[in-house]
Amino acid sequence: MALLIEASFGYPDLLARIISHPVIWLGRLIGWLDLTLNRESHSKANRKLAGFIAALCIVAVPAVMAFGVERGLLAFPFGFVVVAAAASTLLAQRSLYDHVARVASALEQDGIDGAREAVSHIVGRDTHALDQAGVSRAAIESLAENFSDGIVAPCFWLAAGGLAGGVAYKAVNTADSMIGHRTTRHKDFGFASARLDDLLNLPASRLSALLIIAAAAVSKPASAGQAWRAVCRDAHRHRSPNAGYPEAAMAGALGLALAGPRVYGGAMVEDATMGNGRRDAGATDIRAALALYRRADFIFIVLVAIFAAAVIAPM
Repeated sequence: MALLIEASFGYPDLLARIISHPVIWLGRLIGWLDLTLNRESHSKANRKLAGFIAALCIVAVPAVMAFGVERGLLAFPFGFVVVAAAASTLLAQRSLYDHVARVASALEQDGIDGAREAVSHIVGRDTHALDQAGVSRAAIESLAENFSDGIVAPCFWLAAGGLAGGVAYKAVNTADSMIGHRTTRHKDFGFASARLDDLLNLPASRLSALLIIAAAAVSKPASAGQAWRAVCRDAHRHRSPNAGYPEAAMAGALGLALAGPRVYGGAMVEDATMGNGRRDAGATDIRAALALYRRADFIFIVLVAIFAAAVIAPM
């Protein structure tokens, strides 16, 4: 139900203006812990310990609150509908599609400057020097990775641990994006959050790759065989233990070569190439990736519905 609610309505703008978004609430907690516990005067060991304590708080505090909310709501008739609506805020099917589609539209209508601006909202790399192919690859890579991080993973943990499980995952994922980078300030303090995020994303990243391969099997001219071969050959070579799986699947399915060296904060970061297709890409390729994403997401919703029916039937 959460998947269907988010796919249909997203997160209402009015609600965002009134109460903000749960991810922003989590970000405030993470920011407060960073300012309070991450002291530059502390030793490397103490900053790692502080980061471990912060990671525990980041998981425990939101999860306990979510558990209490879920238990309370389920005591009321049809309370599960409200729980599903709350859970839908942890998913990003609609917003992910919209953000990536804006990049394609910007390339088609506003030129490279507009496209660079649009893609800067969904990637962490430097975008000011990207050409059309670089912008397009960045958008497709973000689409593939966030299919795993923003949809499959939170849904997996919602299924495994209810609202508390989904909130705990989202908290860790938000922490990784805020303090999990290997900067001077966060290299030690963010270590625990980054490794925990890697661990929690392991099952979803592999499942996401399989979903993209399945979508390629029913999409023309996408190639499920090339997607499978790219995952087997390239995914484990990615600098992330998880991002390479959906990225390689998407690259193989579309006949592209994604990832590779990229610039973050003015520094070149070396990475393996996912797929052995062409590096040249454009708005048409972004549209093809979006179509593949929508099919993969539909397959996922069907699988979740089957799983839910199987769980509910014996009751």
